[in-house]
Amino acid sequence: MLRTIEKCLLAGVFGLFAAPFAVAAPLTSPVYTLEDEDEDEEDEEEEEEEPEELLAIIGGDIYTGTGAFLRGATLLSRDGKIEEIGYDVDIPEEAKRIDATGMRLYPGLVVTTSSGLLGGSGDLRDSINPFSQNMILGLAAGITTTGAGSTAVKLKRFEIEGAVIEDGRQLQSIPWSNRNPSGKSKTREKFKAAAKYLREFKTWEKEVKDDKELEEPSKRGIDTTSLAVLRGEKTPKFNSSSRSELLGIARLAQEFGFSPVIEGAAEGWTIADELGRANATVIINPRYRRWKDESLVRDGGSSIENAAILHKAGCQIVVLPSSRGISLGGIVGRDIMHLTIEAGFAVRGGLSETAAIESITMAPARVMGISHRVGSLEVGKDADVIVTDGDLLHYQTFVQYAVVDGKIAYDKEEELYFAHIRPRPESELAPESKVDPGEEVDEEASDEEGEPDGDEPDGDEPDGDEPDGDEPDDDEPDDDEPEDEKPAEDDDDK
Repeated sequence: MLRTIEKCLLAGVFGLFAAPFAVAAPLTSPVYTLEDEDEDEEDEEEEEEEPEELLAIIGGDIYTGTGAFLRGATLLSRDGKIEEIGYDVDIPEEAKRIDATGMRLYPGLVVTTSSGLLGGSGDLRDSINPFSQNMILGLAAGITTTGAGSTAVKLKRFEIEGAVIEDGRQLQSIPWSNRNPSGKSKTREKFKAAAKYLREFKTWEKEVKDDKELEEPSKRGIDTTSLAVLRGEKTPKFNSSSRSELLGIARLAQEFGFSPVIEGAAEGWTIADELGRANATVIINPRYRRWKDESLVRDGGSSIENAAILHKAGCQIVVLPSSRGISLGGIVGRDIMHLTIEAGFAVRGGLSETAAIESITMAPARVMGISHRVGSLEVGKDADVIVTDGDLLHYQTFVQYAVVDGKIAYDKEEELYFAHIRPRPESELAPESKVDPGEEVDEEASDEEGEPDGDEPDGDEPDGDEPDGDEPDDDEPDDDEPEDEKPAEDDDDK
């Protein structure tokens, strides 16, 4: 009996708790059909499809960086890539437009190394500051890509996605200094061992086809850095300015068959032929000064013609200023913002203007292995463009726009740094308006100021209206009297 009562009580309690859930079940679990699933998938696909980024720069003189020049042409980019360059370009209605009439288009400037432009350090994927003040100033100087350690990074505002270029080439520093003779000897021995291993490996590759049991040459004791350089996987980079060190680097490169990158090379003009035979790329500062050692008879010291002589000998020229960061209170004109001034100084020393522009665009892109993406304006390459109001190498020229991956990253008129200097005239496509309206003249106020004082009646004022001030004397003639009454008075007198 008791068991029966317990079972009834449990059943009742269970029914009380289960009833609300049973009622609510149909409300919280709707029935989905196949049509609903198809609609959801279509909605998701529509949300995933982002609108295309279209930008058209119209009417500018385009310097492509490949030797081509188009006057008054148009550049169209789609989703960060250059789609078309030329005339009669079909521009979609939804594309953003920049009127570059009277301006010039150049490839975005590239530097192999810089300091502080990215606003962070360490892993660049996590430390780039897209709101950095220095990044804005770098873009104002026309720089759109910079080297950072062994990687290349774009100066993208307000976003970090895609800023790091993954498919670049690594630069490997190689020690070579007269102050460390043993270090020079060790470097040479490492290259000798690596070259010997490569010869043995090539022989093994041929013979192993006939003898499958032939052992592969051992890599024990082989320097991996030297091996990567000889295989072309890494680019060797040296730092030297003296003639004797440069000569040693050139002959080392000729002996082992690699193309060195040499930073400094102040006395490179004295052995330009040797560096040319080594297919060297030199990173120079045209305004750098190095005094000649007067104890030696041979040529030495720096020369304003250094870049021109090295280029004529077959060397690739890359220009960098002495300071690689942004200087807001140091030596004026020596920081990374004056990159074009350095290139212009090389022109003063005899370097052609084409080679000077290449030294700050395509040449550094080749050094970092990213010339397939940046360094020139070509269809299919990244849409990294700068729009200037004059010759790129002229000291008075300003960058009006900087475009990175098809997006406007810098507009001179929208930033505080240079907007007040030679404000950009309004576009011909925009409505006319005064750049500086000044003081507006109130026409009604000027009319009131031009009226005579109250002592003199206003001849233009209609009858019955008296001017402000004292009333006119009775003896004075009334100028407001109509002229047709005067002849009548004359008849009465007669």
